[in-house]
Amino acid sequence: MRKTEALLIGGRSGAGKSSVGWEVAALLRAADVGHAYIEGDTLDAVHPAPDGDPDRSRITERNLAALWANYTDLGCHRVVYTNTASVLGSEERLFAGALRGPRIVRVLLTASDATVEERLTRRELGSELQQQLRRSAYMARRLEEQAADGTHRVATDGRRIGDIAADVVAATGWNPRKSPETISRPGRAN
Repeated sequence: MRKTEALLIGGRSGAGKSSVGWEVAALLRAADVGHAYIEGDTLDAVHPAPDGDPDRSRITERNLAALWANYTDLGCHRVVYTNTASVLGSEERLFAGALRGPRIVRVLLTASDATVEERLTRRELGSELQQQLRRSAYMARRLEEQAADGTHRVATDGRRIGDIAADVVAATGWNPRKSPETISRPGRAN
């Protein structure tokens, strides 16, 4: 069995994680590079927090492990995962457990306060804009200070999503031009 490879895309709210994650997945699909795409923010979307799991880390790990088991049953060995804090060294345990010790590439997407405010103002149509802006500023500082060693930083200010995604894919070393790989399907070699 191949070793799991995980691309973790982190960044403050408004940095472009979801948009870039979907574009990375599109680039990999176009190059026929097998992968799964997981939006980490959805793995702990439960209220109230489960008893004994106030930061929801255990439910996140359980849900990630369950999804990954389904994807590995299909022959998948690469995952693109987006979540604000995924690039923090303190998150290593989550991926080591749920993905069974993957090779990890971390990419921190960065954006200025002005860019983030403009993006979040367009996105947050409900009551949480001010909370999102405060949390985004806090996480920007935390991510910059505590990102794991070796984390690649990719600026998103004033750039096209396709260009950002290409930089992110380049950081993985998953060079589709040299050796395209696909998720195994019946009647198709891996």
